[in-house]
Amino acid sequence: MTENRVSLVEMRNISVSFGGIHAVDHATIDVYAGEVVGLVGGNGAGKSTLMKVLSGAQRADSGQIFIDGKPVTINNPRDAKALGIETIYQTLALADNIDASANVFLGREMMTSWNTLDDVAMEAATRKVMGRLNPAFQRFKNPVKQLSGGQRQSVAIARAIHFNARVLIMDEPTAALGPAETAQVRDLIRHLQKEGIGIFLISHDIHDLFDLADRITVMKNGRLVGTVSKTDVTTDEVLGMIIGGTRPAHATVTNAYGETPVTA
Repeated sequence: MTENRVSLVEMRNISVSFGGIHAVDHATIDVYAGEVVGLVGGNGAGKSTLMKVLSGAQRADSGQIFIDGKPVTINNPRDAKALGIETIYQTLALADNIDASANVFLGREMMTSWNTLDDVAMEAATRKVMGRLNPAFQRFKNPVKQLSGGQRQSVAIARAIHFNARVLIMDEPTAALGPAETAQVRDLIRHLQKEGIGIFLISHDIHDLFDLADRITVMKNGRLVGTVSKTDVTTDEVLGMIIGGTRPAHATVTNAYGETPVTA
């Protein structure tokens, strides 16, 4: 699927240590435009730390990051945002007491020529991006604390999309949501794929991974167990990778170069 294209993002041989603990040990992962890569592993596997390196929240001790095949430096979240990398945290990082448009522009507010908040322009821009993302959304005037979990996810995603995200890191996007809201978030992710956005999806939900991901990357004890196409494996085989660090004998397990990673 990806042989003749340049990846949108590639993280190559990333390592992060805290004292003597190797939180991430020479991990390589990539994502292509319009692709969802599921990132999974048990607690302490290193998946969140790896994604923090991409988001600028954590410095790597070694390794390189490439965007469109070109090396880049990400020292902080501002660098990541400038490269079109946005993170949607499990907590969503929304301000509950303000409405959707105020959240979309939080920290990047539009101002009038009189140096006051341009609420009209911000709401118009929010309506435009939400029209692309979730046309059924109409609660623009409500504080986000009054919105459902799926609607809150829409606001967080709209904030990223409005500022031209090319890559989204999504941390447990369906955690604590009911079936209807989970379905809504899955629809949002499929829509983002159609717009050519690359998505790293951190999830403990195997059903989410098999429903949404094109490839699944498994980590254990900071190391890469492997990256597999979901069509090549069963849920039990992925669970075996997570728990035992074992690779399915029949599946093609590769990193960005077609190399077989070292098992933890």
